Amino acid sequence: MEFEDFVRARGPALLRYGYVLTGNADDAADLVQEALLKLSGSWARVRNKDNPEAYVRTTMARQHVSWWRRRRREHLTNDVPEGSYTDAHTYGELWRELATLPRRQRVVLVLRYYEDLSDKEIADMLGISRGTVRSQAFHALNALRVKPSVRASLRGEQRA
Repeated sequence: MEFEDFVRARGPALLRYGYVLTGNADDAADLVQEALLKLSGSWARVRNKDNPEAYVRTTMARQHVSWWRRRRREHLTNDVPEGSYTDAHTYGELWRELATLPRRQRVVLVLRYYEDLSDKEIADMLGISRGTVRSQAFHALNALRVKPSVRASLRGEQRA
């Protein structure tokens, strides 16, 4: 079976499968297109398998999970929030708290959250591994969460 024949024969079923995965027709079409694009390069190898459609479905499921992981922090909505949020801490307090961290942890947090760089960009810039970047960020955030000054200010707010 040629690639084009496979796409014509199984395309609608793959689109339905994509819709079940994503719940959205546009995302389903994108998912099918990405999976078929990946499949086209390896069709000679895959068509000799018992079930090439299962290969495509697995590719689609993995791609969907990958997209979901990237998007899961975003929650799009048509509703405008009713109230506004203001942080109790000022920027001066934040910089004082950051100054208490070890140099590498402070640099990683500033590059990640202030400069909005990815772990890879930070690792390349500092000459360390991506795992070290993630570890330093974890330890820095953990240290900031348990600062006595932060804890004391939270206790004071709870009593008031």
